[in-house]
Amino acid sequence: MTKILLIEDMPDTVELVRRALTPSGYEVFHAPDAETGLQMALAHNPDLILLDLGLPDYDGQTLAGWLRAESALDATPIIAFTAWPHETAKQMIESYGCNGYIAKPIVKVSDFVAQVGAYLKKHQ
Repeated sequence: MTKILLIEDMPDTVELVRRALTPSGYEVFHAPDAETGLQMALAHNPDLILLDLGLPDYDGQTLAGWLRAESALDATPIIAFTAWPHETAKQMIESYGCNGYIAKPIVKVSDFVAQVGAYLKKHQ
């Protein structure tokens, strides 16, 4: 089963992501903050990380740097999952080692699932 780590502090978003991805055969793990996210990434070795850039303890950019510094995770795609404007998000992903981004809020669930699938396929 494909494992996705969602690092996100908003419970409604977590629930929506789980409801969107689980029926498509993805196993979704959740971390509510950066420190837990790093621990869970190392423990579960996910196939993809969805990373909120605005976390309560450390910002997503800092966490992306920590994740990229771990040799066990250097091939794991990190996708910024953010409501930031397109240009800002684009600059962030380039600066901090993310492989792409998905805009929040999720407007159409099928489009979100397709985006996740495309990133997974691209990085296999």
